[in-house]
Amino acid sequence: MRLQVFLSHYTSLSRRKSMEVIQKGLVRVNQQVIIEPSFPVDPKKDKVSYDNQPVEMSAYQYILLNKPAGYTTTKQDRYALKTVYDLLPDECRKLAPAGRLDKDTEGLLILSNDGDFIYYLTHPKFNVEKRYFACIDGELDKETQRKIETGIILEGIKTYPATIKVIRTGKKQTDLEIIIHEGRKRQIRMMFAKFHFKVIYLKRLTQGPFLLGNLKQGSWRELSLEEIRRVKSLKIK
Repeated sequence: MRLQVFLSHYTSLSRRKSMEVIQKGLVRVNQQVIIEPSFPVDPKKDKVSYDNQPVEMSAYQYILLNKPAGYTTTKQDRYALKTVYDLLPDECRKLAPAGRLDKDTEGLLILSNDGDFIYYLTHPKFNVEKRYFACIDGELDKETQRKIETGIILEGIKTYPATIKVIRTGKKQTDLEIIIHEGRKRQIRMMFAKFHFKVIYLKRLTQGPFLLGNLKQGSWRELSLEEIRRVKSLKIK
């Protein structure tokens, strides 16, 4: 890991500010002043200090994964051939998902061992927005769209209001984006199934402030300290 990246990840400094303080000689690695932002750092071995204060690494882990289809999210499923933990280092196997994606769904998945962080992202009272791209078989009519957006009864409980943006529609298929604020099991698939539509493709694009962006399928990255603080300080209200 580059020193600039290390500093921006484990402090409140931006990458630009991290580069500035490194070049000013305010950062030491193993007691040695380093002025090169690209200097390699091993977080497990090296001791880094900024302005004569040690940079402490969090005991918590926060991962953003671009989940491919075909991988289950739970590690308790003994029948699963592949789980998302197969895509992560061994030290990440104790992380829990902040809302599951079913086996056939792709996209953004947050994992952490920070219970409060997961709580903020998943509890309905925080009204966390989750945006998906979906393809359904058939042409979505305005009345069905209105009912789903208003809220429908699933398993005896009314869903929260949703937002649907139709991207392309035709007799055989409709491509759309849908935003929901809760995370029931297979919720989007069940909402459309209630009106006899089958979801043939589903991908989560965002969850709260987190964006999938250009992260390659099957790849993952650690969340920055600033991203983590944004969730905890605002509690996504």
